[in-house]
Amino acid sequence: MGYKVIRNEFYTRIEHDNGVVLGIYNVNIIEKDGYVFKDLAGTNELLPYEDWRLDPDTRALDLAGRLSIDEIAGLMLYSSHQMIPAIPFGPFSATYDGKSFSESGKKAFELTDQQKEFLIKDNIRHVLVMKLQDADTAARWNNEMQKLAESLPFGIPINSSSDPRHGAMDSNAEYKGAGSDVSKWPEGIGLSATFSRDLCYKFAKIASTEYRALGITTALSPQIDLATEPRWMRFADTFGGHVDLTIDMTKAYCDGMQTTDGVGNGWGSNSVVTMAKHWPGGGTGEGGRDAHYPFGKYAVYPGDNFNLHLKPFTEGALNLDGPTKKTGSIMPYYTVSWNQDNKNGENVGNSYNEYIIKDLLRATYDYAGVICTDWGITGDPEAEIDSFGSRCFGVESLSEAERHLKCIMNGIDQFGGNNRKEPIIKAYQLGCEQFGEDFMRKRMEESAYRLLKNMFQLGLFENPYLNPIESAAIVGCSEHQRAGYEAQLQSIVMLKNKNNCLPLHKKIKVYIPNRSIKEKKTFFRTMEDAKTIIPVLDNLLEDYFTKTDDPLNADAAIVFLESPITDGYSTKDLSLGGNGYLPISLQYRPYTAINARMESLAGGDIREQNNNRSYYGKTTYTANEQDLDNLINARKLMGNKPVIACITMRNPTVLKELEPYVDAILVDFGVQKRALLDIITGEAEPNGLLPVLLPMDMETVEKHYEDTPFDMEPYKDETGAVYRFGYGLNWFGQIKDSRTSKYK
Repeated sequence: MGYKVIRNEFYTRIEHDNGVVLGIYNVNIIEKDGYVFKDLAGTNELLPYEDWRLDPDTRALDLAGRLSIDEIAGLMLYSSHQMIPAIPFGPFSATYDGKSFSESGKKAFELTDQQKEFLIKDNIRHVLVMKLQDADTAARWNNEMQKLAESLPFGIPINSSSDPRHGAMDSNAEYKGAGSDVSKWPEGIGLSATFSRDLCYKFAKIASTEYRALGITTALSPQIDLATEPRWMRFADTFGGHVDLTIDMTKAYCDGMQTTDGVGNGWGSNSVVTMAKHWPGGGTGEGGRDAHYPFGKYAVYPGDNFNLHLKPFTEGALNLDGPTKKTGSIMPYYTVSWNQDNKNGENVGNSYNEYIIKDLLRATYDYAGVICTDWGITGDPEAEIDSFGSRCFGVESLSEAERHLKCIMNGIDQFGGNNRKEPIIKAYQLGCEQFGEDFMRKRMEESAYRLLKNMFQLGLFENPYLNPIESAAIVGCSEHQRAGYEAQLQSIVMLKNKNNCLPLHKKIKVYIPNRSIKEKKTFFRTMEDAKTIIPVLDNLLEDYFTKTDDPLNADAAIVFLESPITDGYSTKDLSLGGNGYLPISLQYRPYTAINARMESLAGGDIREQNNNRSYYGKTTYTANEQDLDNLINARKLMGNKPVIACITMRNPTVLKELEPYVDAILVDFGVQKRALLDIITGEAEPNGLLPVLLPMDMETVEKHYEDTPFDMEPYKDETGAVYRFGYGLNWFGQIKDSRTSKYK
């Protein structure tokens, strides 16, 4: 057996004749039996975990047994969001030699003071990457991180992760990854609108290729919550509420991401670990509220469908068709799964619930992979209930260390968004007092083994380094961009095409009103100023139409909207003597909840004196009501000329307010504007199908059960078409094909 050494400006490659590649920067090597190995421990002898000929299980067990509790505690941390380069303000700010990035004179890929500290002091090896300037910067930053990690005890590499960053829609539902010029695809619900498992698999293969080129080796996705509650702010990131379609898309996504082709067990240098989320399903928040916030912490099951929401995991992520067999990690959601604990009767956040984690996920469903909490669940509660943090639901009275211990004893391996090892070490010490040192050492090693095994399976111990030139050529290359754009086109759903008004002729005069959004709360619960949005920039529009600001002079009007923007909690209502809770509306006009529950199903919080979270009789207003005004005004001004509505649908929307005023309706679930213009002008034919049911009105929404799919009356338009799951038009009429027969 032979090998060759290749040195480039970034790192040294050692390529064996059998295909194994080592990437090193400044670590010594060991030659044995004609092979080369890294001397990561600095012992001058080959240790089992350094021997790439051994299987990941053996190597992970060996290294876990060598680590101190301090080092294991670091492995069990998952860093807060990292911006590359760092910004000097906001929740993710950082410094360079005590200065801001612009003042420091540093290069964009250099490490921040905080990154150096959590790698060296807190032994963190799992890092969440949010914003990346570009692919070249990402690859160089990865190399800087890996160089430092290589020099530290045992040379454990960095396992970087990302929230979804390929979506073409800037969703408010999650603070996602940004930058790096990746190819652009529909959001999760948009992939479901194609009804194509094969397309989802293709996306996952391309996304994993781009991730590895960026140095990202774990995907904090897919989000496979069964989205049965249409008001939920994270609806757009799911695969929808159809259980069979969600299972199929879950398998395609995880298999595509995790599988390195040509490797027996599927794991290799092209694999990306998927972190399926959120166990046991987060799509049933009462009234549509979300558990990022204390006012939305309760998931309810009035239809007794708790087990249905497990199926995307038990029949999907834990039962893959590909060789990796199961998702490499799972994230529980923040929610309190109300009255679902059949063992202890606890109503606590899922990661704190022994029955949901230890008894169900670990024991009943035999999951032996990594379980990582959602971000920021162990800190103390904030003073105000209308806050971004405060997610230690149901365990507010425990200390931070006690919260960690409770999770660890349930089978949790990792804590999302925690940069400090001290609480885990204190949890270990508490555990030693209660259960004995031998027991706790074994329990901590168990988590270390699981975490390290994923790293070994990814090949990170062999070569964690990147060639930035190669990365820049891969990420967002023309082939990937074309594939993503084709997927966007396939995801667009045409609901209405009265008198075949579409497609429009190119270069006709069109009127497109600007949009206005009122002041509203952001994802972080800060106030965002009112803003005006130009729906299509002139330099793009001129490729298709002649723009006119005078609707009387236009041949057609194209009105861009998004689904209604409302908020389920109001400090103003609280200050006026109410309980703070408002309805979340799926219609544009003010909505009064005269059909809502008078008593909420769940309730209770240390900051509330009343457990009733009902919003019965209250009125809510949308921040984008003018979207509807724009459309109605266009109809009045255009007379009999075509009015086209293009709706970006983050949530299933009540269309009875607008459908009678328009000749055609196109729905997108996260696409670039060019894709919509290609459909409008006939450059492409609509092929998407509704992956949701569009409710007739808010009365049917209020009467439905949060945990039950498709239990609402669908809307019927003026042509007699019913906007139920699987409906969609092409140029010839309603689509009926193998997809609509498979998923009923």
